Amino acid sequence: MKVLVVEDSVRLQEAISEGLRESGYAVDVVGDGQQGLIHAQTSDYDVIVLDLMLPRLDGLSVLRRLRQIGSAAPILILTAKYTVEDRVRGLRTGADDYLIKPFAFAELVARVGALARRGHGQASPRITVADLVIDTAARTVARAGSAVELTAREYALLEYLAHRRGKPVPRLELEEHVYDEHRQVMSNAVDTTICRLRAKLDAGGRPPLIHTRRGFGYVLDQDSP
Repeated sequence: MKVLVVEDSVRLQEAISEGLRESGYAVDVVGDGQQGLIHAQTSDYDVIVLDLMLPRLDGLSVLRRLRQIGSAAPILILTAKYTVEDRVRGLRTGADDYLIKPFAFAELVARVGALARRGHGQASPRITVADLVIDTAARTVARAGSAVELTAREYALLEYLAHRRGKPVPRLELEEHVYDEHRQVMSNAVDTTICRLRAKLDAGGRPPLIHTRRGFGYVLDQDSP
């Protein structure tokens, strides 16, 4: 899952991006509204975390313009503006959620996860494919009742495939949603991660769940192609 953080405080930029990355998210960070608008228009983000009091272009203007051009990206306003009028204005302009600073980081992660699920049409935090269970709230994976230990990157890739389960996902799309823009991605990074995932998920001779569709990408499904 890929998140855009639009925040002008360097301290908060670092804290939010580091925490979200540790939780398995790919994160792009910009410090002003104009750059936030450009990024949101040119890349596909699963969630946008947007401050309101930004240089160059304020957060409400960014939000308004994104909705005017038809962007459906889930947007969480993260701001020190705390009045009821502020919250109502933000939600009526098109925000999906509103969190006031200062905040508990665990709550931010939970809200980002909920918005990501909503954006993919997933109401429940639990995704089940055959005997594979992915808890997107707890960020845990189990197969046939046994826990599967994954790295943050492996989990991120598996979760994205799970949200698109049954549908082939191109390698480029996986790269865009699992790696942030400042991280150099090797040409075989996705393939290598898929290989490690298969080894962990299929351990003990279990039927494979991640399949390759030649010319289309990878698909998470209990039925082989």
